[in-house]
Amino acid sequence: MKVLQNLWIMEKSGIVIFHRAFDESIAPQMFGAMMSALNTFADHLSNGGLSNFESNNRRFTFIKKHDLIFIANSSKSFPQKKVNKELGKVANKFLKLYSDKIDLSTGKIGSFAEFNNEIEDSLEEKTD
Repeated sequence: MKVLQNLWIMEKSGIVIFHRAFDESIAPQMFGAMMSALNTFADHLSNGGLSNFESNNRRFTFIKKHDLIFIANSSKSFPQKKVNKELGKVANKFLKLYSDKIDLSTGKIGSFAEFNNEIEDSLEEKTD
């Protein structure tokens, strides 16, 4: 069963270097700037920043690895531990494939678009 709905990978600065979202109602860079600001605020309140937060029917989960922030949302019906595990697998796969290219792509949006093909089995497909 696919647990994750949407995925954003961003630099600590808030620049989104990869995203796969059902609904493009919010521009990826605006989303990244907002998440970066929330994470910085949370980091000042408690060491480590955000690990997750919930809205009406969705949960947003954060994993920080190698100066990147991996953010995914999921239904609140899935256990947080399962969501963390799946997002961790996605993060590890991204770092395994692209760790040597991350520094070279700084600020280049779309450099990792082909990653979408690597994670099809982790992300829900939009149904109408």
